[in-house]
Amino acid sequence: MSLLLQPLTLVTFFPLMGVLILLFLKEEWKGALRWVALLTSLVTFGLAVWVLVLFNRSDPGLQLVARAPWIQFGGLWNIEYHLALDGISILLVLLTALLTPLALLSTWKSITERVKEFMIFFLLLEVGMTGVFLAMDLFLFYIFWEFTLVPMYFLIGIWGGERRIYAAIKFFLYTMSGSVLMLLAIIWLGLAGGTFSLPDLVARGGIPLNLQVWLFLAFALAFAIKVPMWPLHSWLPDAHVEAPTAGSVILAGVLLKMGSYGFVRFNLSLFPQAAVQLAPWLGGLAVIGIIYGAAVSYAQQDLKKLVAFSSVSHLGFVMLGIFALNAEGISGGILQMVNHGLSTGALFLIVGLIYERRHTRDLSAFGGLWKIVPVYGALTLVVTLSSMGLPGLNGFIGEFTVLLGAYGSSALGSPWFAALSVLGVILAAIYLLTMFQRMFLGPVTHEENRGLKDLSAREILTLAPLIILIFWIGLYPKPFFDLMGPSVAKLVAGLQTAVVAMR
Repeated sequence: MSLLLQPLTLVTFFPLMGVLILLFLKEEWKGALRWVALLTSLVTFGLAVWVLVLFNRSDPGLQLVARAPWIQFGGLWNIEYHLALDGISILLVLLTALLTPLALLSTWKSITERVKEFMIFFLLLEVGMTGVFLAMDLFLFYIFWEFTLVPMYFLIGIWGGERRIYAAIKFFLYTMSGSVLMLLAIIWLGLAGGTFSLPDLVARGGIPLNLQVWLFLAFALAFAIKVPMWPLHSWLPDAHVEAPTAGSVILAGVLLKMGSYGFVRFNLSLFPQAAVQLAPWLGGLAVIGIIYGAAVSYAQQDLKKLVAFSSVSHLGFVMLGIFALNAEGISGGILQMVNHGLSTGALFLIVGLIYERRHTRDLSAFGGLWKIVPVYGALTLVVTLSSMGLPGLNGFIGEFTVLLGAYGSSALGSPWFAALSVLGVILAAIYLLTMFQRMFLGPVTHEENRGLKDLSAREILTLAPLIILIFWIGLYPKPFFDLMGPSVAKLVAGLQTAVVAMR
């Protein structure tokens, strides 16, 4: 099969076809521009489903490999075009392909200026995000990683709020500065190992522990900023508050997962001994992030800031699961990445819907909305309960599995990591239910709200796939664990081998 027709090549680069068509359409043809972008993203989602059909759930190794020489110079640089998929990345590829058309559908009325450029940047962003989850060459991964900065910078900087330039520059500088050390570590690994291929470098191994620690930290800084982990999170609220709704959805739903995915894919597999040694420290930062993010969320009056700080808390659970370094924790962490993308992506859509109607995100401007917009209220209630981890919905499954892994983790070394993290679950219930009560229950406190219209068919359609998946994962998570199970077991076996070697 031609390299261009490989399934992973198609799912990664097909959005460029939409970009090419958009370039030839006039700016005034706003309807056509929207439909071209939406249909392109829907075809890309179809390709991602095709990849899922081709995926062998029982195979723990890399599948659907697309590999060819790319840059070879002086016998030192052996860089390849190398895409592949396994159980660790397939759910994130599907999440990216799902959230992109839903985010685009949400822009039908909110993005009215420079529509052509917006759609082009959004499709380019999808290329970069998908490439991050599929690249198996370190240099190629870095290119995709940095490429995502450019379209997201413009999405915030052009279509964002009043402080959009500040937020866009802060987002760019934080992420770019963290990536410099990772680039140096990638170059060292590629030159020392004679290849930039991740599976080849993992198979070769042999990196001394002290050097592993430094390389681990170089990668970890870039990934921790992107997650973002406490205390490297301060760029996130500004980016979320100023970004357009679609930008917030894709930032929370996918871009943040690039950091946590990076820890699993690169730090745990390339530097397993360093991961074991540093696990308690990373776990401690995760617990602080869980409690801090939840406590600060409760103090917010701006709905977008509340949801943004909740991401710091929820992604703390992801990081705690990853550094439990056992099958339960890592599986729970990966599933919680997906859960956060669904629930928090839906929350940002919900905030955007009310902002389009009232042009404010201040909690004090609402009250008694359930009587006026009952469909909007019902969907908001489902997503709110999902985000706080109600049993029967997706958030409970992810958080419970993470806590189970953390409680029995020999790498973390103490059940207190799990015990303290439970405070985050309790605080989440407090700030989310308080938010819902202030928005929807009680009397109608503002006359301006009485004329609000309930959700249209398009808006319900935008939220419906997320609601369905929230219930599916909450009631029957087995297919999702089956997808990642063999690959996670393989990764954990490598970590256990590293523990034995250290002893």
